[in-house]
Amino acid sequence: MAEFAGYLPGFSKEQVEWQALNFGAGSSSLRVSVPLLSEAQMIVLCERVERSANDYLKNRSVTDIIDIIDRTIARLLTRDDFFRLKAEKFLPVVTGYDSEMVRLALTKYLKTFRKPELTRFLAEDFPNPQILDSFQPLTKGGFGRAFGPNLLAHIWAGNVPGLPVWSLVAGLLVKAGSVGKVSSAEPLFAGWFANALAETEPEIADCFAVVWWKGGEKTQERNLFIRADAVFAYGSTKTLGEIRDSLPVSTRFLGHGHKVSFGIISAAALNTRKAQITARMAAQDIAVFDQQGCYSPQIFYVERGARVSPRQFAGYLANELACLEEKYPRRALTPAEARDVAKWRQKEELKTLSDAEIEVLRDDEGAWVVVYYNDSVDLSPSGLNRTIKVVAVDTPMQVPSHVQSFRDVLQSVGVAATPEELHLIAKALGGVGVTRISGIGSMSSPEAGWHHDGRFNLKDLVTITEIESSAETVSETLAPYLD
Repeated sequence: MAEFAGYLPGFSKEQVEWQALNFGAGSSSLRVSVPLLSEAQMIVLCERVERSANDYLKNRSVTDIIDIIDRTIARLLTRDDFFRLKAEKFLPVVTGYDSEMVRLALTKYLKTFRKPELTRFLAEDFPNPQILDSFQPLTKGGFGRAFGPNLLAHIWAGNVPGLPVWSLVAGLLVKAGSVGKVSSAEPLFAGWFANALAETEPEIADCFAVVWWKGGEKTQERNLFIRADAVFAYGSTKTLGEIRDSLPVSTRFLGHGHKVSFGIISAAALNTRKAQITARMAAQDIAVFDQQGCYSPQIFYVERGARVSPRQFAGYLANELACLEEKYPRRALTPAEARDVAKWRQKEELKTLSDAEIEVLRDDEGAWVVVYYNDSVDLSPSGLNRTIKVVAVDTPMQVPSHVQSFRDVLQSVGVAATPEELHLIAKALGGVGVTRISGIGSMSSPEAGWHHDGRFNLKDLVTITEIESSAETVSETLAPYLD
């Protein structure tokens, strides 16, 4: 099987050099051709996208843009759509994830970009979204209008399928021309989304592009960065640091790097009726994309004193992970990933030889691992790929003190607790740097408009031009109707 990646308005396939990336094996193998643009072609592409965005995208109302995105997403949610069929056929081959998991997760993810959700997305950052279309009254007096970048650069990671949709949609909502670089690990979905947008509304078809270059190639990166007003990037701390250091000082940089997430289970969720359900939801958070998302839990803190003990909960969780392995098998690991998981598991198993308070539960093939600690430990990353720690605590309010040293990398916490406990826990977690609190079972599905890493999604991309009251006063003295 073969497929072309990217989206290059103004260029035919024959005008571009292509490089093959190979995925899968045997009858499930796939050759993906990614574009190798010359330096001159990259410059032309950036200029075309920026010019088209200024000519067309910036002259559309934000309501029109939401409608275009909504109609595009509606296509991708239709099972017999051309691009949806491609996604369901090729993404499991490229990523290695179970095909049914990909199908269900993709549907759940895309639903967050429908019109009602996008309206909420805008409202989170702009109480009056019309400020993106025209000058609007400001509370302090005068008028203001929000202007997005002329050219927004995107650097995408490939750990989670469909990730580029988030920043592409953000760019569209602030009417920015977008040029995004896909990852070699998942180079396809961004191009499909761009093509679907172009077919939905041909007038804006030249307002975005999807490109590729080999990691570490600085020439093309520089050609894009020196033209971009803002850069939106996902990657490791090292990668983000290198990108930030390579940007002109005036270029706005929004980086999203490595994060650590975890869960808290209150005794209220551990009676004989609720514990199994809670474990099932926790297992789903672990299994979705094999903990490759920044929002994936790596440890669960479980309160003592309930009918179901933390150790019993660990057993329930192990059983649920075993069931999910039958339903949605873990993807085949790379040799490096397999070594990392084995090393992590062996390290945990060695601890059991000297500490009877630690227990390792796993299947014979090592497709999942649950490590139970009967005493509190500080937050430390798991081995990923369905490996998890369960730690007993006397009260959920102990947890913030155990995670505060990770303040700079904390992100999501999945919570199963009473309403009163939830707000007390949330206050304490916010104080140590946690930026998102979800329900157990929803950690991998952020709500539309969530404040990614505690920041604004759209407001960070715009500048506000203000007409002060003094300008209005002067203009009134020069009005033609003045006697």
